[in-house]
Amino acid sequence: MDDLEDLYREIILDHYRSPRNHGELPPPAHRTEGFNPLCGDEIILTLLVDDDRIADVRVIGHGCSISQSSASLMTGAVKGLSVADARRSMRSFKRMMTVAEDGDLDDEDADEPVDLRSLGELAALQGVVKFPVRIKCATLAWNTLDQALLELEAEHATLEG
Repeated sequence: MDDLEDLYREIILDHYRSPRNHGELPPPAHRTEGFNPLCGDEIILTLLVDDDRIADVRVIGHGCSISQSSASLMTGAVKGLSVADARRSMRSFKRMMTVAEDGDLDDEDADEPVDLRSLGELAALQGVVKFPVRIKCATLAWNTLDQALLELEAEHATLEG
C-alpha cells in the first residue's frame, strides 16, 4: 500500500508542479470562477463547448497542491468528452470523495460502487477523504466545472426561449 500511496503522491505533485491545460481560453469560451473561502484556493476555468462536447478547457488559479493538481487532473479527464460523460465523471469523482475510510459510501448512491479504475489518475486523490477539511480543496475545480456547465445551459435556454 505504501508504494501505491507514493505513486499517488507523485501524481499529485507532478500535476501541481506542471499543470496540464493551464491558462485561459479567449472568448467565446465561457469563464467561471471558483473560490474556497475556508482556505483561499481559487480557480478560473475557461470552457469551450462545441456541439455538446467539451472541445477545450483551461484552468488557472492558486492554492494548495490538492486544489491545483485536482484542477489539472480534471481538465485532462473531461477534455473531449460529451457534456453528459463529463457530468458522469464529475459524479464519480465526487462520490469517490464521499467514500469513508471503511470503504462505504456516505451518499444516496451507496448501492452503486465507485470504480476507481475508471477514474484513472484521478484516483490519486482518493486519500484526501482521510482529511475531510481537504475534500473542498479536491472538489473545487469540479464544482467550478459544474457551475460553468449550468451557466452554459442557462445561457442556451435563454437564447432558445
